[in-house]
Amino acid sequence: MAYVITQACCNDASCVDVCPVNCIHPTPDEPEFATTEMLYIDPQTCIDCGACVDECPVDAIFGDNELSEAHAVYSEINAAYFDKHPIGPDWPELAEPRSLSADLGTLRVAIVGSGPAACYAAIELTSRPRVEVDMFDRLPTPYGLVRAGVAPDHPGTKGVADVFRSALSKRSVQCHFNVEVGRHVSHDELLQHHHAVIYAVGAASDRHLGVPGEDLPGSHAATEFVAWYNGHPDYAERTFDLSGERAVIVGNGNVALDVARILVTDPDELAKTDIAQHAVEALRHSNIREVVIVGRRGPAQAAYTNPELIALGQMADVDIVVDPDEVILDSASRAWIDGPDSEPSEKLKVRQVEEFAKRTAADGRKRIVLRYLASPEEVLGDDRVEGIRLVRNELVADDAGKLSARPTDRTETLETGLVLRSIGYKGVPVADLPFDDRRGVIPNENGRVFDPETGSPIPGVYVAGWIKRGPSGVIGTNKHCSAATVDLLLSDFANGLLTQPGHDGEHLAQLIGERQPDTIDFQGWQRIDKKERVLGAEDGRLRTKIVDIAAMLEAARGEAG
Repeated sequence: MAYVITQACCNDASCVDVCPVNCIHPTPDEPEFATTEMLYIDPQTCIDCGACVDECPVDAIFGDNELSEAHAVYSEINAAYFDKHPIGPDWPELAEPRSLSADLGTLRVAIVGSGPAACYAAIELTSRPRVEVDMFDRLPTPYGLVRAGVAPDHPGTKGVADVFRSALSKRSVQCHFNVEVGRHVSHDELLQHHHAVIYAVGAASDRHLGVPGEDLPGSHAATEFVAWYNGHPDYAERTFDLSGERAVIVGNGNVALDVARILVTDPDELAKTDIAQHAVEALRHSNIREVVIVGRRGPAQAAYTNPELIALGQMADVDIVVDPDEVILDSASRAWIDGPDSEPSEKLKVRQVEEFAKRTAADGRKRIVLRYLASPEEVLGDDRVEGIRLVRNELVADDAGKLSARPTDRTETLETGLVLRSIGYKGVPVADLPFDDRRGVIPNENGRVFDPETGSPIPGVYVAGWIKRGPSGVIGTNKHCSAATVDLLLSDFANGLLTQPGHDGEHLAQLIGERQPDTIDFQGWQRIDKKERVLGAEDGRLRTKIVDIAAMLEAARGEAG
């Protein structure tokens, strides 16, 4: 028997660290890790020890004789990766973590943000002795997109929060939730109290289509819709027009597939998850019967991952519809897919879509339509969205053989009252720090923030996660990203490049307490968490999220409500 990694894989590579025979790839030291959909186990090398199963934070690893029918395809997916990337003696070994001399004293680090990148940074820092961390988040609750971004029907993915909880509960970590850096405490004040500050604030905005009509009522960012159904307090009061029978999503990444599933899944099934209660009630009254997902390129270049596409095709009572004409590849595309240079993941994307195109839709069932080689030209309507005009694209190859989409003169119009753009997150500027508006990141070199005017590093200031590299990868990708940043920080500390803080942690706590009396520490968050679980148990759910800030504060104080 060999072990197999399945859909819930979060790429945090904990399994890589414990594998005694180096059979799990790509590792964080390999170039493929930055773009891989998931990790894979080589069935020829696996020795059936089970160490990876115990270590996996999201329960994504099973024996090949234990796979469910829905997961059976992953045995082939894991093996196919190694047909393309066979294990060899030149595969790099994992680097040993950097240690700190006791002579250096205690290192104090502030981490701004509490999502995956922030939590992984805290884990890396506190794995060493004599390191103290202060973590800040403007919301009363931690974990960022694990709480407010992961789809509620993917509860396994949220299991990584248990790893984060163990880090935040350490005595060497002090949590300051409901505290906004730049408002309650400044960047300079953080540096006065710490040797270094790591900004792991993610990408809080979204990218725009840049077409006429996209600001009409009824046109929204998919990120807003995701935050709404996940109970983010900033979006709990938003409304979305679900009165029409068709919704159109522009973009075909994993977020687009998440949104499409939520729109057509039976609300009674969603009510069993941790989806926000207000979203369940709105979806019970929804008239949406069809969701059209529009991608500008072909199925091989789609941004979603195969695990998400496979899960889409396994939805109960929902048809996945593909026009056969849209998956007929031209000779250049077919030669690429069938050739030795394409990745197994690209081949599988095409194969999955070709199989969808052969299916026959049932009358009366809800449906998700996958459209390819189309781009929005204009969102139509006078006072609100009434439709969207698409322009048809064709794939063209450059001299290097790289395919890109080029618009043609053919257009079509889809009637709809709801358009959701899902073309990516984007970082926003941070007070007192430089910012790259084009990329939506804080300028940095491998995590060290630098001044773009001088090209010199800004002492004691670092970044991790999406604000460092842009919105790419999945949850676990941030583990390696944060570890690399922490390694640089530790190197700078060991080499005497960080300034000794002028104030201690007690002074910081006093300062924050004066400016924000409603600070929530880890114990306060635990009380919120317990309250949500109690509320959920009353309705047969894992949790019912509290979405009102005042109610969160009551729960954090242990007040009845």
